[in-house]
Amino acid sequence: MAAGEYVSVHSQADTEQAELELERAELEADDKGEHKELAAIYVARGLDPSLAKQVAQQLMACDALGAHARDELGISKTLSARPIQAALASAGNFAVGAAMPLSVTAIAPKADLIPLVSGTSLVFLALLGGLGGTRGWRRRVDGRSTRHVLGCASHGADCRRRGTVRNLRVSRSTRRKH
Repeated sequence: MAAGEYVSVHSQADTEQAELELERAELEADDKGEHKELAAIYVARGLDPSLAKQVAQQLMACDALGAHARDELGISKTLSARPIQAALASAGNFAVGAAMPLSVTAIAPKADLIPLVSGTSLVFLALLGGLGGTRGWRRRVDGRSTRHVLGCASHGADCRRRGTVRNLRVSRSTRRKH
């Protein structure tokens, strides 16, 4: 489980690095166009065009790549992919999830073993999924809460990656159309 999570999140990190390299090349090739692009993002978020232009100029003067990474690509240091952390979290979740039914197996009478282990496994899975959905990386407060909690339960309570960065990031081609 941890190895699969590591590979998955590492490929996401590779994709982020490739997007940053592409953005770096675009900044070198067309600085004025990138200013206009960043200003257009701020206008789409509700700023007045003249203010959006000023904000874009000031942010690009300090850290052009950082401004584009954050506002155009949705990449920041706090939201960047961390393969080792994801693998450790997956391994910990898997170990805790496996220990619970095993402890029931150790104490349950043989006659009731199958229904008790099956039932408690479902209860533990629902509890871990609920914990992951409500206390995880991002709390959901709208009508999607129940779907998120059930989705966490069905995916072994590993909702951090599935419910946030991947679904919120928009592809480059889609962004450029708007």
